[in-house]
Amino acid sequence: MTHEEFNVLAVNIPKSPGVYRFLSTREEILYVGKAKSLRSRLGSYFGDKKHQSAKTRALVRNAHKIEFTLTDSEQDAFLLENSLIKTHQPRYNVMLKDGKTYAYICIRKEPFPRVFFTRKVIRDGSSYFGPYASKYKAEVILELIMSLFPLRNCSLNLAPEHIAKGKYKVCLEYHIRNCNGPCQSFETQDAYDAKIQQIRNMLRGHLGLVRKFLKDRMERHAANMEFELAQECKLKLTAFEDYQGKSTVVSTSIRDVDVFSMASLDSEAYIHFMKVVEGAIIHTYTMEATRNCDEDDAQILSLAIPRLREKFDSVAPEIIVPFAVHVLGDDVTATVPRGGDKKKLLDLSISNVEYYKLQKRREQMNRTGKLTPAERILTTLKQDLNMQDMPVHMECFDNSNIQGTNPVAACIVFKNARPSKKDYRHFNIRSVTGPDDFASMEEVVYRRYRRMLDEEEALPQLVVIDGGKGQLSSAMQAIRKLGIEQRVTVVGIAKKLEEIYFPEDPVPLHINKKSESLKIIQQMRNEAHRFGITFHRNQRSRKFIQSELLKIRGVGEKTLTKLIAEFGSVEQIRKANRNDLARVIGDELAGRIIRYFDLDDAIHTKQ
Repeated sequence: MTHEEFNVLAVNIPKSPGVYRFLSTREEILYVGKAKSLRSRLGSYFGDKKHQSAKTRALVRNAHKIEFTLTDSEQDAFLLENSLIKTHQPRYNVMLKDGKTYAYICIRKEPFPRVFFTRKVIRDGSSYFGPYASKYKAEVILELIMSLFPLRNCSLNLAPEHIAKGKYKVCLEYHIRNCNGPCQSFETQDAYDAKIQQIRNMLRGHLGLVRKFLKDRMERHAANMEFELAQECKLKLTAFEDYQGKSTVVSTSIRDVDVFSMASLDSEAYIHFMKVVEGAIIHTYTMEATRNCDEDDAQILSLAIPRLREKFDSVAPEIIVPFAVHVLGDDVTATVPRGGDKKKLLDLSISNVEYYKLQKRREQMNRTGKLTPAERILTTLKQDLNMQDMPVHMECFDNSNIQGTNPVAACIVFKNARPSKKDYRHFNIRSVTGPDDFASMEEVVYRRYRRMLDEEEALPQLVVIDGGKGQLSSAMQAIRKLGIEQRVTVVGIAKKLEEIYFPEDPVPLHINKKSESLKIIQQMRNEAHRFGITFHRNQRSRKFIQSELLKIRGVGEKTLTKLIAEFGSVEQIRKANRNDLARVIGDELAGRIIRYFDLDDAIHTKQ
């Protein structure tokens, strides 16, 4: 590949972490490498050749094509590179890599489980967390765990009957307080299991309690002028936060599966395939298809699956797909995951096929010289707000209350400059009493992104707060508590003059009133207001329904729930006949409700 050919290709290469592959004219993989920024790393191969080795110059000269796979992090890029090299043994890699296996932390399946470092996965029901990019990181985290939660490290069989017989005595670890002595019943199974559960939470990335513990310890050491111990606590916390509890590309809970995802652009369809063997990705590939008639996505994917499996000689007993498809053969199971490791693999495949579609769209734009409306709007917004990333995923928050009653909040989501209504969320305010918009905003922003972090969902690129500096400041308090201020751009929009505020900047940004940037922000603000007001009215209506129906003798909360679920409103309950009501709550209560509404109608008629 020449320098000029790469310059044409470089426009479509992202600055994201990932793995790249140099391919020969025969589609043979010549070299596999990882990168923090794919564009920068690949660009280095076509720069000043005076500083390149003979091997690198030969690689570039023999390469016919470059392929790449996006990953969520540098660690995942490292692990995927390792997996692909072991599988394909590329000519330019093979002598440079060793044969080490991945590093894990294991929670053994046994009474009073041990927690230890290992490179060997045994499928005996034990839990394995990782893999880690280095043994050092695993050991730092293991040391932190042991300092927080004293555990046994002996290999004794602590079955209840053995402990009851008094077979064991406490060892030195007990006397130096590294173990609480479960071998002599000095610690109960329940107390020990509670510590194991906290360790599981820590290794899954739920760091709130750990962060607080280490921060308190660090501040205590600092107050006592013990600065070396305080620095040690800080280094432990940093190492722990750097660890990604679940890798996308290597999993101990998955064996052999094929992962498929799909994206469409006009009459073209793109199908992304990942082959997973023993929990590690060993192949990625994207197929293109053209719609000839009115085939839907399920039909196209059903046709592509057997072709791709045949191409890569796959006999995996399970396929992971984004929606239900028809699969030939009873020996293959199709899974549409809703969470867990399989969902992570599907999300990775979707990210790659969506980027492939974006590449194709850019190629079309280069040929036609035109941008799609969504791309034009998002590009303008990115420039106006001086953002680093394209705001493909945006969210907007708004509070709603009338004189402090039924305070609620709404979060609406735009993706690719369009409302994504299935992702809308509303919130009942829990911790705030009265009409306090600032505290309410802090609560809902914290709850929204705490949950997204816990569920390992992708954060939005842009967050819009409906309100001026006060609401924006409250939202930023939540953002800083979560430690994501460097990962999202947050702005506030003031209603009076339609000014855009940035955190810590007293001077607002005035965007041209006719600008598409301001219009999309206004659209999000108005949509959040509409969605919040609707929810607020529903809440007040629900309370009215409760106060109205609970007046009837024999109607309690359970009966009320059944009626609302069946009929939806007081008006519909009023219109229902006795048979319909009796089918839900029984004839006696149905009669009381009919009599109550008949009497109520008679009173209103006389008035």
